[in-house]
Amino acid sequence: MLSTALLACGLFLFPLVLQAREAPKPKLILQITVDQLRGDLPTRFMKHMGKGGFRYLQEQGVWYSNAHYSHANTETVVGHTTLATGANPSEHGMVANVWFDRETNKLAYNIEDARYHVLTEGADVDKSTEVDTTQKMASSDGRSPANILVTTFSDELSLASNGAARVFGVSVKDRGAVTMSGHAGKAFWFSKSTGGFISSSYYYEHYPAWVNAWNQKKLAQAYSGKAWKLLLDKSNYLFGKGDDKDWEMDIVGFGKTFPHRFGKGSGKYFNTYLTFSPVGDELTLEFAKALIEAEDIGKDEITDYLSISFSSTDYVGHIFGPSSLEMEDNLLRLDRTLAKLFSYIDKNIGLEHTLIVLSADHGGPEAPGYNRKYGIDSGYVSPEHWDRQSAIIALKKKFGIGQQLIKKFYPPYLYLNHEAIQEKGLDLEEVEQAVAQEIMKIKGVALAVSSAALRNNALPDSFLNRAALNNFHPKRSGDLLILFQPQYFINDYGGEIMAANHGGPWEYDTYVPVVFAGMSIKGQHISRAVEPKDIALTLTGIMGIKPPSGASGTMLREVVGQSENKP
Repeated sequence: MLSTALLACGLFLFPLVLQAREAPKPKLILQITVDQLRGDLPTRFMKHMGKGGFRYLQEQGVWYSNAHYSHANTETVVGHTTLATGANPSEHGMVANVWFDRETNKLAYNIEDARYHVLTEGADVDKSTEVDTTQKMASSDGRSPANILVTTFSDELSLASNGAARVFGVSVKDRGAVTMSGHAGKAFWFSKSTGGFISSSYYYEHYPAWVNAWNQKKLAQAYSGKAWKLLLDKSNYLFGKGDDKDWEMDIVGFGKTFPHRFGKGSGKYFNTYLTFSPVGDELTLEFAKALIEAEDIGKDEITDYLSISFSSTDYVGHIFGPSSLEMEDNLLRLDRTLAKLFSYIDKNIGLEHTLIVLSADHGGPEAPGYNRKYGIDSGYVSPEHWDRQSAIIALKKKFGIGQQLIKKFYPPYLYLNHEAIQEKGLDLEEVEQAVAQEIMKIKGVALAVSSAALRNNALPDSFLNRAALNNFHPKRSGDLLILFQPQYFINDYGGEIMAANHGGPWEYDTYVPVVFAGMSIKGQHISRAVEPKDIALTLTGIMGIKPPSGASGTMLREVVGQSENKP
């Protein structure tokens, strides 16, 4: 039997043992998302990269080289929200960049919320110059995270600290900032009309003084009359020869070949052209640095969270494709932008106090022209013509529908004309199945599956069906989910033909890097299969807080293990 003295000693020693095992928490969690950064691209162009950016992550970080998303629709908002929540789209609800809301009978842009208008104080917004095809589908300028149905990691950090953690998201794209900052944080994104960073009334009544001061500097105007030029001599690039490809977009005023001119600062598309180049990321960095200083990020013992989503890689991928001189130069410049960011963090907070995680919202395909150059079958699909296909015309005749049967295709979902179907007293599930059978016969389509089949889980267990189920939400998904064959995709970008377009379930679209660095993390390369949604659970494991409400990933043991002090 233990003596009273020993018991007393044990009672005093037990907290000390616990304290010895508790890992130090970071002062800042810096989550970087590079839009459309396919997993192979950083190492593909590593030869001419410096020491402080991607090479720092490769040599001193835990680099997961086999990370893939498991949902069907690899679009921007879907991937960002999956990173933020650790959940599949079937749980977090952001199943597509846009979806048709049957309850309101309106098209819903993912983060649109008419209740919370964009703040115009010092940053007036002219929607006519917001050249983002997806964003133009919004019916108002209101923005909020309300459509995210579960909590994010950043939400859980706020809840655990009783609101003391400072939580921010910054991006060129509104959906890149809003999703990552969650419901409890604050978000800023770039205005292509003003050249400044803006937010909505969900976050503020008025802009903080530092935001107005930054916008008044008009840093974007410094690029007036300038151009995106090559960083190195052309002979140093993998894609330095024959850079004028037939499949690349020829944007009037911006061009297909270097130098890509931005035009005058007063030009309608001047700020848009900046985002089509590495300048978009450079401006994002400058704003993020101002935020860190003004908001005292990482200055106390309470862990803060900052998400920075770099968007330029996505625009470059769409316009020129991943195997292009533009993509190569863009990533060399992004490497330098990351090096500047890490250097700034090290000087002002300390990398030893900062946990860095870098990933991407999705990968991207090669341009069909590039694939065909090497004998790989590849092409574009045009769903806008499907209602006029002979097979669909025959179906309409069979069902007695004399008007439009296919209402609209908003990737990856096809929406049928419910009014016409109800008017004829037809069974919706029967019509869905009949249309799916005909769509499957179209060149470029790999899977057409009805929502009824997904809702009832009446499908064989296959790779495509699992991806479809992970993306299915009964209130937001359309009547049919359409997945294209490998190397086939739609290619419309505001009426222009883009070089390449992500959005499918294939390896090139799901493949992204996952890297953890900073703190006391030691470099490792891990080839085990992981998912980007594992990031959110790993962060909660490091912080010792509860996971986001819909999270279904796995803690990455190489990172969580390094964050634990051994007794």
